[in-house]
Amino acid sequence: MSGVGAPAATDSEAAYYQAVEEFFVARRGDPLFLSSADWTLVHRWRKQGLLLRVVLRGIADALDGHAHSWGRERKVGSLRYCAAEVDAAHERWERALALGQEEGSDVAGALRGFAGALEVADGLGPTARQAAIPLARALRERAEDPALRPRDLEPWLAAREAELLAAIRADSGPQESARVESEVEATLTPYRGRMPERVLAQVRADGVARRLMAGHGLSRLSLVLL
Repeated sequence: MSGVGAPAATDSEAAYYQAVEEFFVARRGDPLFLSSADWTLVHRWRKQGLLLRVVLRGIADALDGHAHSWGRERKVGSLRYCAAEVDAAHERWERALALGQEEGSDVAGALRGFAGALEVADGLGPTARQAAIPLARALRERAEDPALRPRDLEPWLAAREAELLAAIRADSGPQESARVESEVEATLTPYRGRMPERVLAQVRADGVARRLMAGHGLSRLSLVLL
């Protein structure tokens, strides 16, 4: 994926959307930003678990192809122009992952890493600790499955993370949850009024989840999220 980079952002969740927008705008060579339909497309990619570098590779491939086409004098008007190439880049990534050719594709190792972090997590309250221990055990059991695939694991991981987050919230209390939500809200100021509310709500929820987990030294339970 050489030549494809992503700028830093103030919040890990907003960074995915910011990186896609800035990369597309820079490569297109036009100051116009994303439309509501474009933001919805980025949201779909994020929800499907497409890695940021895969999305940027697909955008680069689409715009490189356009630059050498008969219609190169006409500006690409929407991110949707890149959708087919992004899907193709994702398919290539999945094939490489299945063959063990994708760097960092040790799924079993990632699950064991999640389990180990849960077992030594900082400051978990009684409710969260009660949820964390059996979850760590379940993660280690899944890691022993020789047929592990990220696509199959993601829904299970998302459900387990939701249960753990509910337990963390129960221990933290409303004041701590409100503080975290306020911090995340402050990072979304540049996008308010530009992103569709449905997309903004998901970025907000993801940001809160990440910060609640990070408060105990934990990362999101996902094989594809930032």
